[in-house]
Amino acid sequence: MPKRVKAIVITGNGTNCEMEMAHACRLAGAEEVDIVHISVLLYGEKSLDDYHFLNLPGGFLDGDDLGSAKAGANRILHAAVVGTGEKLYDQFARFIKDGKLILGVCNGFQLLVKLGMLPGLDGKHNDQTTTLTFNDSGRFEDRWVYLRVNGDSPCVFTKGMKGIYLPVRHGEGKFIMKDEETRKRLRAAGGIVLQYSGPDYREPTLDYPANPNGSVDAIAGICNATGRIFGLMPHPEAYLHYTNHPRWTREKLPEEGMGLAIFRNAVDFIRNGNF
Repeated sequence: MPKRVKAIVITGNGTNCEMEMAHACRLAGAEEVDIVHISVLLYGEKSLDDYHFLNLPGGFLDGDDLGSAKAGANRILHAAVVGTGEKLYDQFARFIKDGKLILGVCNGFQLLVKLGMLPGLDGKHNDQTTTLTFNDSGRFEDRWVYLRVNGDSPCVFTKGMKGIYLPVRHGEGKFIMKDEETRKRLRAAGGIVLQYSGPDYREPTLDYPANPNGSVDAIAGICNATGRIFGLMPHPEAYLHYTNHPRWTREKLPEEGMGLAIFRNAVDFIRNGNF
């Protein structure tokens, strides 16, 4: 029998895209979608163990005062769940071990990177080897971008996709790696999922503004080796319907926005019992 898909969207401490992300999960077919404040997890009133699909939305965790999502990452790594004797990170680790799906968008991507869950080289999901830092432009970027999809990536979320058009809105979206060895290993693992490109989606670009932040190798999104943890700076939850498109009054567009495919792939993967 098909699974009854249960998705959780974590909110609190500065996130501001949780409603759109939850709506995307529902449109994609998830039967149960809960928006849960992180304090509810820390008090043990809810647990990640009860869900299949974890969503980390965009926003400005703790005002990004220590850099994008760094304080939020430390909270997850070190804060204890009341009455259990475990760290909140332990629930994340079990979620990954069980092969469940995690999606981090914008600040959520920054959170996954600062936690070390991405790229998760050698199966280590608590070892930070990459980061997201200030845009080369030195300012907040709010624009729409074209994204080339790597068809050879194991990413569950982008199956069947060749390119996607989504908005970005961030001040710290420049993806960089610890060293050249990390860069080589990320490429070899198929971890580079999305790259900024031109409208034809053919070649990645380092040119501004098509590449809005100066990311190394034009990287806009990466996954771990299993393809079940995916993070990206652009916002798929912000393009669910044609009226979200900046030119919807001037172009004939499909009713369904391109971002919904990412959530639909996730829900279908879970429903087919792939873990």
